[in-house]
Amino acid sequence: MKAFIDERHIDKILKHANPEKYKINEILAKAKELKGLSLEDVAVLSVLPDEMTQDLYATADYIKKQIYGNRIVLFAPLYISNYCSNDCIYCAFRASNTKAKRSFLTMDEIQKEVETLIQQGHKRILLVSGESYPPYKENGLKYILNAIQCIYNSKKDKGEIRRVNVNIAPLTVEEFKELKTAQIGTYQLFQETYHHQTYSKVHPKGKKADYSWRLYAMDRAMQAGIDDVGIGVLFGLYDWRFELLALMQHIEHLEKTFGVGPHTISVPRIEPAVNTPFSQNPPYPVSDSDFLKIIALLRCAVPYTGIILSTRENPNIRRKALELGVSQISAGSKTNPGGYSLNDEVDAQFSIGDHRSLDEVIFDLINMGFIPSFCTACYRLGRTGIDFMDKAKPGLIKQYCTPNGIATFMEYLLDYAQEETRLKGMELIQSMLLQMEKTLSHKTQRLLKLIESGKRDVYC
Repeated sequence: MKAFIDERHIDKILKHANPEKYKINEILAKAKELKGLSLEDVAVLSVLPDEMTQDLYATADYIKKQIYGNRIVLFAPLYISNYCSNDCIYCAFRASNTKAKRSFLTMDEIQKEVETLIQQGHKRILLVSGESYPPYKENGLKYILNAIQCIYNSKKDKGEIRRVNVNIAPLTVEEFKELKTAQIGTYQLFQETYHHQTYSKVHPKGKKADYSWRLYAMDRAMQAGIDDVGIGVLFGLYDWRFELLALMQHIEHLEKTFGVGPHTISVPRIEPAVNTPFSQNPPYPVSDSDFLKIIALLRCAVPYTGIILSTRENPNIRRKALELGVSQISAGSKTNPGGYSLNDEVDAQFSIGDHRSLDEVIFDLINMGFIPSFCTACYRLGRTGIDFMDKAKPGLIKQYCTPNGIATFMEYLLDYAQEETRLKGMELIQSMLLQMEKTLSHKTQRLLKLIESGKRDVYC
């Protein structure tokens, strides 16, 4: 099977990128048409002069508002195991890290973690696991499937988790079919780096050392009927400009093969990890300014794809990124098994930059004018894959996302918010209702009345 990542083509495009002002202005104008950009366009914008960075930012902000409005989706990662058979030299979970205390959560422990997250107000979870599943060596997928069912079965007062997305080891087509039956939302997996030589250096052992097996994981997932997939790059392993164009090649491949690209793109940067010297000094460190440029470029290049930012980044960077294209963020995160119920970060996968609680993050979002959303309606109503894009591209998805997002925000305000957060949140909702088109306002108010009367999980 011929890999679709063409390194020579990428290098050629980057070498001949022409960052002249007239060309940049043409590309930014094209981006505002909300139809995406080519590899050549992205290459030019990746080397634009510093004095034009604000033009790029303004374009990304315009696109973000046109498509997503002021909604920000919130979720929490749930790490259920740090056992791993791979030896990624940047990760604290790597097999050769003898200082890591290994653990996997039992179903009772998973339930306890989930209940803790529910009590904070979360509705969406990203299940994460190291790529080994003791004591389920013969059938690690069974452990994952049981964990997903446990998450869905866990309830606490008025709360529950309504959608589980997963970030686990690549599977076969038949295994992906089993995973789909568990009613997952998005299957997420990062190539880490698309540069072949670098990939081999940083993944010396384990199944993950097989570049192609990982690269074609999304093909197998989509062949199995999982139409919402999430891809990403761990920035810092290689030149970010190369990675960005390779990411675009991956997107083009999925669109050409399956008619739809990824539902989300994640943009993690390498962060320090316990007993992992490599992560302290990554070979291609990405500055804050370049990192924000990456996010803005992605928003211009793939306008309808969700961009996810984790708590690896500090609050200040996260605030700036929200204005440039990020549409989903994690909040109150722990990256170690049992971290929520134990309230610690011992043996975490990497260092966290944003230690604020969910309520503190929401309070900040409100002050910035964003509507925090916990909406999961599209997953459960089949608005995924091509169907989602068919509604997103002509702007129809706003008719669902806006009222549903506000409705889930109201649930949070009534059931979990601190008093100051609740008051400010109510003010923001009222302000939003006054700004909405009349029909959409009426639809939203109908959902809000149901929630205020005691109903939960209402959506359109």
